[in-house]
Formats: sequence, structure tokens, C-alpha cells
Amino acid sequence: MSEQPSYDMHMDILFGALTKVDVPRLVEECPSDWWNQTLCEVNDCVVRLGIIRGEFHWHKHDEEDEFFFVLQGTLHIDVEDGEGVVLGVHEGYTVPRGIVHRTRAPEKVVMLMMEKGGVVPTGDQ
Repeated sequence: MSEQPSYDMHMDILFGALTKVDVPRLVEECPSDWWNQTLCEVNDCVVRLGIIRGEFHWHKHDEEDEFFFVLQGTLHIDVEDGEGVVLGVHEGYTVPRGIVHRTRAPEKVVMLMMEKGGVVPTGDQ
């Protein structure tokens, strides 16, 4: 897993309020190994769907916390200067702002992420 995947990220909001979100359809139609799509906006936050396989680069968010919730697979979250976590299906974890971290998925992972709307997914670093 040493080769970094190409990130396919979409920050446009795919579903407006009062619209059904069909995650299984999006997973089935996923075009790449590292796909991130903003699903909807909730107050000043967004909910994103991540479908990943491989390693993300080390990064941090100076002003925003980031929440991960696994729907399928096993997600590894490494944190610099600390102990990381391994998340299974229906487990979640918050990485506080300012903490350098990366996600890893040896096999395909489907997850939801919730963060402030203005966050840059690739980090501030």
C-alpha cells in the first residue's frame, strides 16, 4: 500500500433538503478507489460519503474537527504523536482540529464523514 491513490473528491452538494439519499446506489456506481462526495448540508456542516481503498496522506485541519463513521469495511485512523484507532462497521471516531492524522483502508471501506462545510478534505498542511 505504499503507492498513494488518486483522490476523486467532489465538494458539490449532491442532495438538497427533503431529498432521499441512496448510499447503496452511490457505492455501486463508485468510479474509483478513493472517492469522496458531499451528500448534504446540515446547518453549517456537511455529510460526506467516502469510498476508499489505500492510504491518505498525513494532514490536519486547523479550525475543524472531523467525524468518521464506518458503514462497510475496516478503517484505520493513524494520529501523529498518539495512538490511532481501528474502526469496524457502525463505529465512529472524531479527530479534533489541529491533530495530524491519516486514514488507511487495506480493503474497500465505505464511510460517512461529518465536518464544517468549509473544510478542505486534503488538509491545511
